[in-house]
Amino acid sequence: MKILVVGSGGREHALVRALLRSPQKPEVWATPGNAGILQDARHYDGDPATADFDLVVVGPEAPLVDGLVDRAVSPAFAPSAGAARLEASKAHSKAVMEAAGVPTAAYALVATVQEGMAAVTRYPVVIKFDGLAAGKGVVIATDESHARATLVAMLEEQVFGPGPVVVEEHLDGPEISLLALCDGIRAVPLAAARDFKRIGDGDTGLNTGGMGAFSPVDGIDPDEVVRTVHQPVLDLLRGRGTPFHGVLYAGLMLTADGPKVLEFNVRFGDPECQAVLPRLRSDLVDLLLRATREGGLEGVELEWDDRAAVTLVFASRGYPESASRGDVISGLEGLPDGVELTHAGTAEQDGAIVTAGGRVLNVTALGADVGAAREAAYAAADMITFDGAQLRRDIAA
Repeated sequence: MKILVVGSGGREHALVRALLRSPQKPEVWATPGNAGILQDARHYDGDPATADFDLVVVGPEAPLVDGLVDRAVSPAFAPSAGAARLEASKAHSKAVMEAAGVPTAAYALVATVQEGMAAVTRYPVVIKFDGLAAGKGVVIATDESHARATLVAMLEEQVFGPGPVVVEEHLDGPEISLLALCDGIRAVPLAAARDFKRIGDGDTGLNTGGMGAFSPVDGIDPDEVVRTVHQPVLDLLRGRGTPFHGVLYAGLMLTADGPKVLEFNVRFGDPECQAVLPRLRSDLVDLLLRATREGGLEGVELEWDDRAAVTLVFASRGYPESASRGDVISGLEGLPDGVELTHAGTAEQDGAIVTAGGRVLNVTALGADVGAAREAAYAAADMITFDGAQLRRDIAA
């Protein structure tokens, strides 16, 4: 069996590793990959839409929004462009939630700074660019000047490109991520995870694509969340003629009134994927193949490792505003058994592994509980060095 993984980040490396653990022993290829992925998978140098594989697994959101699945000649585990609008447009996502009766924050869609300021009822307030922004298009504005500056940057300076902005009620509570495998008809929940978006300890500094994660998370019933969040969306999309196949990721706030959706993504989260997949004991190849078929996940019950997982993310100097490239990475050899190292922004240069992006490496460890997994992850991470490395020290604390 031949499987192609599309993407070049830590999420895609985690997917490659999980697919290779399948008892079906697939031949795994990747495009474009990175220095670590291409140590585990064969490189495919071609258009993934015309690739002849038994399964194509798409990692990042941009190819989904661009319609890769609609053009693919091979079975693809990922949503069509129509279904991927859940992530491509935050305004569309909010409208779908309203129509499906999914609990979420109150919001307004605005096109000018004046409209945006008029929509603010209290601070802090959440301001979101409508389109894709690589995980950086959400700002929590704490006061009037912060809100106005954010609206000016998004609407007038168009730092993320043209498009409207969603001004949203700020919700309080702990956040969780719940991903579900979907076959167009039903959603099967994966284990819950919690990620850490800010660059600095204590959740300070700018938003990033994610600086760490852990799984599982106590105090949540994944089946109940799927019943009230994922399933109504699947039912609505199927009724509109855009059935959802792939991973539906719900970012949730556990408020005093119950879970409310902050956002939907239409692919595996990064770095949640790196913390969740090492705990999965079911055959990922079988699950993804079944999800490509309408109703193929009927009767599926997932098996999990009872241990907890903690994932740490190394970022390069300047991230998230910039990314240092070409810094030699040391200490990648000889990590403890049971620690999974996944590459994100890396490349090979003159026989060495060097930085080649904002988020560079992920270190994931399993332990009897979150505390033990965290200790093992940091012990391994402390063996790795490169110039300008950024690593939060409070992940899963």
